[in-house]
Amino acid sequence: MRDEILLNLQNPGQLEKLYRANKPTFKTVFNSLYPQLQNNPVAESWYHRLNYGQDESVWGTRNDRIVVVGASLLAALLAKLPTLLSLDKEFFYTRNIGFIVFPILMAYFGWKNNLSRLTGLWLAGLILIAIGFINALPQTNTSDTLILACIHLPLWLWSLLGFTFGGGRLTGGINWLGFLRYNGELAVMIALLLITGGLTTGLTIGLFKLIGWNIEQTYFEYVVVCGLAAVPMVATFITQSQPALVSRVSPVIANLFSPVALVMLVVYLVATVVSGKDPYHDREFLLLFNALLIGVMALIFFSVAEATPASKSPVQLLILFLLSAVTILVNGIALSAVLFRIAEWGVTPNRIAVLGANLLMITHLVYVAFRLLGAVTRRTDLSLVGQSMTLFLPIYSLWTGIVTFLFPLLFGFK
Repeated sequence: MRDEILLNLQNPGQLEKLYRANKPTFKTVFNSLYPQLQNNPVAESWYHRLNYGQDESVWGTRNDRIVVVGASLLAALLAKLPTLLSLDKEFFYTRNIGFIVFPILMAYFGWKNNLSRLTGLWLAGLILIAIGFINALPQTNTSDTLILACIHLPLWLWSLLGFTFGGGRLTGGINWLGFLRYNGELAVMIALLLITGGLTTGLTIGLFKLIGWNIEQTYFEYVVVCGLAAVPMVATFITQSQPALVSRVSPVIANLFSPVALVMLVVYLVATVVSGKDPYHDREFLLLFNALLIGVMALIFFSVAEATPASKSPVQLLILFLLSAVTILVNGIALSAVLFRIAEWGVTPNRIAVLGANLLMITHLVYVAFRLLGAVTRRTDLSLVGQSMTLFLPIYSLWTGIVTFLFPLLFGFK
């Protein structure tokens, strides 16, 4: 973004687009450039605009902090509902884990983006319908559709969070690429908070053991559970109020792990052939194959979301293209294995759900790889790669909604 700001300094419209596409990063980069631009009247104007009231908003405004503390306490309260209301913990957490996190984050971004009251009511209505539906499904240990609904419901809620993050507008487009970037930065910050929390937990329990107090059960039941529920909200607040903390770390992680993932994936495919593992008849191995596929796709998405023309060299783009090409091969194997199992043993909810997801992913990956190839050969702009990443996100949202709400009905809750 540094080069883009310098290039468009005399183009107010383009500079405004850069700012609206990623406000926190724009502010961080612009402030680092400002000392060499002080004699430029446009730069002076932008500096005062970006830093008006800066002292007050270093860690957000007072209202921001109040909202975050309140939201964190609410998340902790929701996480402790099974204890407070004597509910079955397995029943509650398997069906409602997504409602502890996503509605609170949606409310936060809705407040920050001044979401209209009508849009807020629609979102609240959808969430309430989802709560009623998932908790009304029959409780059976052999229901594949129940398991699928519990897995896909958080993904559907995640897509609603993306809608809220983008301002809740159906017209004018949603900043899905900014949402993907936020998710990458959020993952980094959550990891840091969990590492810090884990060290604190170990130190605290160890110190109390020295004086003869065993506080493990109480500590985990209250402090750890409540802390885990609050981590996404706290991490979100940090990424939004202190973007410089993660804006430089995230691209480094993406650039570091992309070549590692490429080598690992190639070695894994070779090892699979040598070991004689068969995803066509081994169900657990097929599940592992799909989990690997989702993880590598997430890394590709994260890397592209963090990319800018200044931050991605041709070698890095080539690595991403090769990674996407190998991932397409993995996806093709998984897709053929699912089709084989359907042809041999018939249709089941699990097979149809995996088939739909694999078809979506391989189509998406082919399109992304095509755009990456264009960026590598300099035939197309890198921005088109970002657009290719976000094009399918609403379709993923639709599919997760179908699996969550329609599959139990279509397959008779089996």
